[in-house]
Amino acid sequence: MKKWLLAAGLALIAPTLALAEGDAAKGKKKFIKCKACHQVGPAAKNTLGPHLNGILGRKAGSVEGYEYSEPMKASGIEWTQENLTKWISKVKVDGKKKPGSKIMVPGTKMLFPGVSDKQAANIVAYLMTLK
Repeated sequence: MKKWLLAAGLALIAPTLALAEGDAAKGKKKFIKCKACHQVGPAAKNTLGPHLNGILGRKAGSVEGYEYSEPMKASGIEWTQENLTKWISKVKVDGKKKPGSKIMVPGTKMLFPGVSDKQAANIVAYLMTLK
């Protein structure tokens, strides 16, 4: 019985462990690509995009004072590590790489072309350090 519980527990956390492999220090450097539209830190404000402080666990389209697209407000997405990584990654669809944001929420205002899976993991690891 203990072996079964251990196996079940590992199966539940294994995807999280894989996503947590990002390097926050490298992600902070790569975040420069995001700074054109998003702010972070104690004085962060909404600009072209919403501020990203405390994004992990937040419902998409919920930052007060930012005007989201209707599709984003209606998306029902919760910003988990997995969803954030998909959102900023390049996704292969029909043999072409497309921004994950455009696949997840057609009609989003986000214009970011996406980054590699590794860069996305690093950026998300950095975002996880922000409250």
